Amino acid sequence: MDTNAMQTSLAPQRAEFWDSERDDTLVCIDVHQETHDVKSFTFASPQGKHFAFQAGQYFLFDFAVGADTESRCYSISSSPQRTNAFTVTVKRVANGRVSNWLHDHMAVGAAVKAQGPLGHFVRPNTASKFVLLSGGSGITPVMSILRDFGDTYRPVDIVFMHAARSPRDLIFRDELSNLAGRMKTVRLHFLPEVVTGEPSWPGLTGRISAEFMKLAVPDIAERTVMCCGPAPFMAAARTIAADLGVPSSSYIEESFDAAVIDESEIAAPEVPVGKVYQVEFSKQARKIEVTNEQTVLSCAKKAGLRIPSSCANGVCGTCKSKLVSGSVDMKHNGGIRQREIDAGMFLPCCSKPLSDLVIER
Repeated sequence: MDTNAMQTSLAPQRAEFWDSERDDTLVCIDVHQETHDVKSFTFASPQGKHFAFQAGQYFLFDFAVGADTESRCYSISSSPQRTNAFTVTVKRVANGRVSNWLHDHMAVGAAVKAQGPLGHFVRPNTASKFVLLSGGSGITPVMSILRDFGDTYRPVDIVFMHAARSPRDLIFRDELSNLAGRMKTVRLHFLPEVVTGEPSWPGLTGRISAEFMKLAVPDIAERTVMCCGPAPFMAAARTIAADLGVPSSSYIEESFDAAVIDESEIAAPEVPVGKVYQVEFSKQARKIEVTNEQTVLSCAKKAGLRIPSSCANGVCGTCKSKLVSGSVDMKHNGGIRQREIDAGMFLPCCSKPLSDLVIER
């Protein structure tokens, strides 16, 4: 055999990567049951493109649910070192329109529209001591971070703490135990509220507290804390960390809860300040007034209009809408592509009107 030909055939092929501005279609290649109410869905590019993302980031999906298109953000739970596909992990939620649809209908071979990777919940490169703190399905982005550390063998000191309703609700329980056994610098703590179904539970139970954190992580003030979970869980974690001496610069959290209206807007006087514009939502046959100092989303929420939203600061893209007429001052943080802007789309959460508007919502 020709040596030159053999060397050419063995040479690694340059991978083509997913382009967040141009690519928007994914195909499901695997569905895996994690717990009784949690599934993981793995997606790949139909063209075989690879994915470049940071552990802790997410994708914004558009799902065709019935006659509607529903947008949702789901954190990547897989390691960024495995670039040919990525996985999101979703908990079935009571009356959850999209989560239930995913559990019941998403199957291998199904195509979906998506945008990403997005988000800033990523670990600082300079840190070497971490507390990865998660509650319930909030484990997904921190699991990606831990898997990343496991794949790269980076010398870090990690305390991984995962809280859940009961032992059977501990997502990735077996894998976490295996990782903690293989990665000698990882200390693992599970904290179920109750031990229903597992009366021989060997560890502590209850909710996170300052007393528990002092026992589990006595040097927490020296660590970078990364937290994701339900809003009450994160509020408690934030307070506890601050009380135990964690600087605000060392506390990082992620959340996909419903949009919160800016405090400055809540405290604003009832009399509109600034120039007032009429904003029409064509599908809901509603008109509201929005000043040039207010975001479209905040006023729509106050008026009871239905617009899906998550981050409220132009990162996730969940509230993306068609601007039929008018113009806005939009200051987004990556949640919308330039070609979508060129096609007339905008993000109400970070847009203030410059004229009367008609929005297809």
